[in-house]
Amino acid sequence: MNAEQSAQVPGCQNENTVWSPGKGAPKRTPSSKFKRVHSSFKSPLAVRGSAEVRPEEEPAELERRRRQLDAEIAQLEAEGCRVEELEHHIDMLHEYNDIKDIGQTLLGRIAAVRGTTTRDLYTHFGMELDD
Repeated sequence: MNAEQSAQVPGCQNENTVWSPGKGAPKRTPSSKFKRVHSSFKSPLAVRGSAEVRPEEEPAELERRRRQLDAEIAQLEAEGCRVEELEHHIDMLHEYNDIKDIGQTLLGRIAAVRGTTTRDLYTHFGMELDD
């Protein structure tokens, strides 16, 4: 799609969101001069060593990895960590992230209504950008 084929979406604050004539709806992924926006998903979790293991060696490798993880669990338990405590911390982090997401959404909406940026609202409300 070139610039002549697309127009800005009315009422949209994101200048990269484009209207596709004939399709009736803005594209979900914003247009970008960077091709990586449209690349396939790549997990941030790197799979270590699994691609190097031959199928016949896989059971032994999995058993080695299980023993290694069991040793790490035993070490953490010896240091006083409990599974229930870790699960509680994880649940608390999920709740914190949900609340923070709601706050960011509200700040974005307030900024849109006021015709300003969220950065300006941070200053207005006495917040640091890394809050």
